[in-house]
Amino acid sequence: MDRRQRLFVHRLGIDHGRMKFWRAIAVATLLAAAPALLAGEIAPEARRSGYAFMGPDTRAMQDDDTANPGMLFVLDGEALWTKKTGSAEKACADCHGDARGSMKGVAARYPAFEKAVGRPITLDQRINLCRANHQQATPLPYESRDLLALSAFVAHQSRGVAITAGDDPQLKQFVEQGRDLFMQREGQLNLACTNCHDDNFDRHLAGAPITQAQPTGYPLYRLEWQTLGSLERRLRSCMSGVRAQAYDYGAPELVALELYLMSRARGLPMETPAVRP
Repeated sequence: MDRRQRLFVHRLGIDHGRMKFWRAIAVATLLAAAPALLAGEIAPEARRSGYAFMGPDTRAMQDDDTANPGMLFVLDGEALWTKKTGSAEKACADCHGDARGSMKGVAARYPAFEKAVGRPITLDQRINLCRANHQQATPLPYESRDLLALSAFVAHQSRGVAITAGDDPQLKQFVEQGRDLFMQREGQLNLACTNCHDDNFDRHLAGAPITQAQPTGYPLYRLEWQTLGSLERRLRSCMSGVRAQAYDYGAPELVALELYLMSRARGLPMETPAVRP
């Protein structure tokens, strides 16, 4: 490649970067100009899982357990469920027995209030509390394969069970905190979650469908990630997308936001592990 060709490729790269930048600005302008005064929380009878927004290929992948890549994590979680670990040499099954019975419906009510800390915790945090307190084992890092596998295995036992999160009166203030965060504009693009997921669902952004953000299938397999991921990972990705500082994994704000999202999905069936673009 001669000097002129290299210069052309370099300029093309710059132009492509500028195009992406201005496209993001255009999208931000479009969303910010959405009729916010007409926006409101989606009525319960109008709420739909992200599954309803997917194309036939993605739905087929989720529906077939032999084709759903998230099921590999579920199988790993099943093996971890019976594996003794920590200085206590205990397995999850030693306390909870057969997960098909003991864990049915559990994930559908998380995040749940934890008296020991005086606030709600996620299913991932519950798993790590059990490891620390009952197995005398080191907590698993957020987004680690083992934590995602255990979470997916537990949540999979609730597949088809209606979400009930947020029913506990002790959670009321935290649900309200999460709702405030959902409605709050942030970042350099000055956007709130509601601008996309209440005002503009059924549209597309960069070719991907905009859903109602009903978290029915987490942890889920995202084709963009080529792996399973938690709802916290998705929330942090959205925050980065609007050029805002993302909260740390496990931050009370992220837990409150997750709680609000689960509470507004109340009544929808669990799908873990879901598949999304």
